[in-house]
Amino acid sequence: MTTSIHPRPLGDPDLTSLIAAAVAELNARYRLPGEPWTDYPLSSAAVCHVAYVDAEPAGCIARVDVDEAGWGATVEMKRVFVHERFRGRGVARALVARFEADARAAGARRARLETGTKQPEAMALYEALGYERVTPFGEWADSPLAVCYAKSLA
Repeated sequence: MTTSIHPRPLGDPDLTSLIAAAVAELNARYRLPGEPWTDYPLSSAAVCHVAYVDAEPAGCIARVDVDEAGWGATVEMKRVFVHERFRGRGVARALVARFEADARAAGARRARLETGTKQPEAMALYEALGYERVTPFGEWADSPLAVCYAKSLA
């Protein structure tokens, strides 16, 4: 198994397909019966990467600069997703390692992210990688389903 990670612009077919799968999974986990589908849009300023396993698109990750009081030199991790066929092979860990290295190179000193209570495997991954729970921030501040993390990149 060969894993490689490459930058991809929004609109790239591989990235678009993975993001659609990620959004479908989020909606399956969180949408209540009768609720409308949520798109979970990404900022047009997102810096995205796709992981390939043996040349097949396997996972994705995005980085967005944070411009909020109290979050100086911080980037936010978004759309961490690994297609179920490739889970358990270290793809998510490789994506996060690339994210952190690129964030440091761009001058970030801290990373933050939001996941949810219905994603225990994501919470376990972030905690294993040294992310610590923080008070929910931004649009998730009042959500009982949100779990937020941060990590120093210094």
